Amino acid sequence: MSAAKAEALIRHYFDMCNKADRQGLIDCFTPDGVHYFPPGLPGAPWRGAEAIADGWIWCVQNMGSKWTIERVLASADGREAVIEWTHWKTGIGEALRGDEWYVFNDDVTRIAEIRAYYASPVNKAEPVNRLHDFDYEGSGYHMAPPMVEGRD
Repeated sequence: MSAAKAEALIRHYFDMCNKADRQGLIDCFTPDGVHYFPPGLPGAPWRGAEAIADGWIWCVQNMGSKWTIERVLASADGREAVIEWTHWKTGIGEALRGDEWYVFNDDVTRIAEIRAYYASPVNKAEPVNRLHDFDYEGSGYHMAPPMVEGRD
């Protein structure tokens, strides 16, 4: 039950990202939540629920960002989970694949921490950053960004 609760919270968080719902994003995190990133992202890590929400809304507004979840694994107690995702930057014609490690609060109702890891170093010359020679399509991964109601 707790693993399912963790997965549901992650999926809800991604829905809020895709909808650019600031309050919905804030509500996904503990007030002092932290989102860590690999080196190179200005302003990282994002500290606090509001900063995380504002960061993703900026991505939607400036890069046309949309996200898909490819895989989810959650611990039996629901306190931690790991996912694979794709960040579709439709406004600039790029996509980035990666993983995230999640840590939740005690009752698995809010995200306390996310640690992001990219599948490969970001290469601006590539339209889709991915693992070399991995068969994403054959493995059932999304090959296009999601359709999001109310967005191009």
